[in-house]
Amino acid sequence: PKRSFMRVLSPAKEAGIGSLRIGGEMWNYLPNVERIIKIPPSMMLQPWMGSDFTNDDLVKESSILDDYTQKLLGVSLVDGQTAYQVEAQPKPEAAVVWGRIVYWVRKSDFIPLRQEFYSERGELVRAMTFSQVRHVGGRTLPTRWEMRPAARPGNVTTVRLLDAVFDQPVDESVFTQRNLRKP
Repeated sequence: PKRSFMRVLSPAKEAGIGSLRIGGEMWNYLPNVERIIKIPPSMMLQPWMGSDFTNDDLVKESSILDDYTQKLLGVSLVDGQTAYQVEAQPKPEAAVVWGRIVYWVRKSDFIPLRQEFYSERGELVRAMTFSQVRHVGGRTLPTRWEMRPAARPGNVTTVRLLDAVFDQPVDESVFTQRNLRKP
């Protein structure tokens, strides 16, 4: 199954908080109460740690390739870069969150530049931009991601990728609830 593990290192008041995903299940560890909490399906669209990302963003149980049908909408400029504009529509049987997703990917190397997420009613819910493309861990990718909710102008959550390692074995003990509790 797909797995991920995250631990917050700073700021100090959030240090030690962890998130573990195994398949479609997710747990958070809260060190201030020394408890592991399982995130129920009804909470998957709630903000992750008060950010503009959701628990579902971390779990990513749906796959853009398996659960959506893509259509090329055209070519446009994004921040002066020529980009393909692609629309992803959910397949009828797919259990997904979004009514549609529109992507802009750089034509020269398919680096993502922007994503817009729309509700089932066709309303823009949020947009994510990708920038600061550089070489990290032997790959070229954007190292700054900014998520902006449409309903809260001025709000933004920024993720900065400082370093990455790819294609290395990961000890199975990382993906355990016991590891969530470790400082």
